[in-house]
Amino acid sequence: MLGTPLILLLRGLVGASPRWLGCQPLPNTRIYFANHTSHLDTPVLWSALPGFLRRITRPVAAKDYWGKPGLRKWFADTTFRALLIDRERTDPDSDPLAPLSEALNHGDSLILFPEGTRRGERLPAEFKSGLYHLAMRHPDVELVPVYLENLYRSMPKGAHIPVPLTCAVRFGAPLSHVPGETKAAFLERARAAVVALA
Repeated sequence: MLGTPLILLLRGLVGASPRWLGCQPLPNTRIYFANHTSHLDTPVLWSALPGFLRRITRPVAAKDYWGKPGLRKWFADTTFRALLIDRERTDPDSDPLAPLSEALNHGDSLILFPEGTRRGERLPAEFKSGLYHLAMRHPDVELVPVYLENLYRSMPKGAHIPVPLTCAVRFGAPLSHVPGETKAAFLERARAAVVALA
C-alpha cells in the first residue's frame, strides 16, 4: 500500500511523532481538528494515526487545491480518500457539510482544519463555524483537538521541499458536550483546546 512509504518518508523528513496526551488511539468515530500551517498538515496528521485508524479516517480538504488534476488529486483520492470541500460555494443552496455528515454516519472519522486556510503562525486563528455545525449534527462523535508542532517552520507557505525539523502531533482530550453553548463560545473553547497542546 502506498501509504506505508509515504509515512516512512514523512517520519524521516519531519519526525511526525504522535503523542496521545488526552486520549488513546481507539476506533471511535471522531473529528480530529487541528491548527493549519502547512501543506504537510494533512499527510502528517494522517500518517501519525495507527494503520487501523488511517483506514477509517478521511481528511477534509479544499477542492480548489487538492481537486486539481495531477499528483495532488491522485493522492487525495487514492491514498487519503479525502473529502473535498468547495470553499467558493458557487451554489448558495448547497450544503457543504453534507458529504462530511454522510461519512460520519457511515462510521468514518474526519481530519478537519477549522481555520479554513493555512496560517504561518505558531497558534491558530479564529475557527470557522463548520466544526460547530458538525458537532451539533453529530453529538455522539468525539471531537479530538490536535496540535501540529513546527510544520509552519518545516514547510512554510511558498516552500516546495520541507526543511528537516523535528515535528510532533499532539492529541488532546475530546471536547465535552456543553448543553446550550453558543456557537462563539464553542468555537473559542475548541480553539483553546488546540492552543493548550502547543
